[in-house]
Amino acid sequence: MSAKSDVMVERSGPVTRVTFNRPNSLNAFTPQMLTTATQAIEAAGRDRGVRVIVVTGAGRAFSSGADLSARADPDYQGGPATIKGVNGLVRALRTVPRPVVAAVNGPAAGGGCSVSLAADFIVARESAYFLLAFANVGLMPDGGATALVPAAVGRVRATRMAMLAERIPAPLAMEWGLITQAVADDSFDSSVDSLTTRLAKGPTAAFAHTKHAFSAAAISQLDRAFAVEAAGQSVLTGTADFAEGLAAFVQKRAPDFSGS
Repeated sequence: MSAKSDVMVERSGPVTRVTFNRPNSLNAFTPQMLTTATQAIEAAGRDRGVRVIVVTGAGRAFSSGADLSARADPDYQGGPATIKGVNGLVRALRTVPRPVVAAVNGPAAGGGCSVSLAADFIVARESAYFLLAFANVGLMPDGGATALVPAAVGRVRATRMAMLAERIPAPLAMEWGLITQAVADDSFDSSVDSLTTRLAKGPTAAFAHTKHAFSAAAISQLDRAFAVEAAGQSVLTGTADFAEGLAAFVQKRAPDFSGS
């Protein structure tokens, strides 16, 4: 096992496991953390001995998304870098020529939701949930969510998730077709292990071509979504609503948006 900053990378036979490792912040993303995770995914894709990649979180969350607490610092410069980092990780998950399993051990919110949904298989604890939380702070979804979510559940449900910022419990997410499987908390680890073992014994080259074909057919506009999202977030981070949303987040209160 190797640990680089806030990401742990473990190789066990044909399986590489990448774990977000900031449990005290619910694995909130930093730019360096995202870069490290992306490099680990890309390295696994180049290793012919790796047949499956698992992405998960340490502690009680998969990831809460961007580290908004850091944005309250007047000297914070990580906004664009975080968006770039999430996009890079999502792109790596979609293009790596190996099946990727997102083992969603707890909440997957904001950019963490985007990252989880970029996997080929999303297995979640029944107690986990998925949340496009961006509207709560006056932002729009990013990390490719505007392409990934409608491709899975359709425009109407995607709009509900994005604009109402509702928590979607894992069982409902499975019912919608957003994720592969919701399993009882006490059988989560064994379910993930069973799936990765089955995939590791499968036809790796056929999996890679199948994955590429599905991406080309269902989410061919992912790069376009990255660009549109980044442009939108650039505008929104300068609004009064974002300033109010961020202040409300830090102060742990409901925001009072003005619409400007």
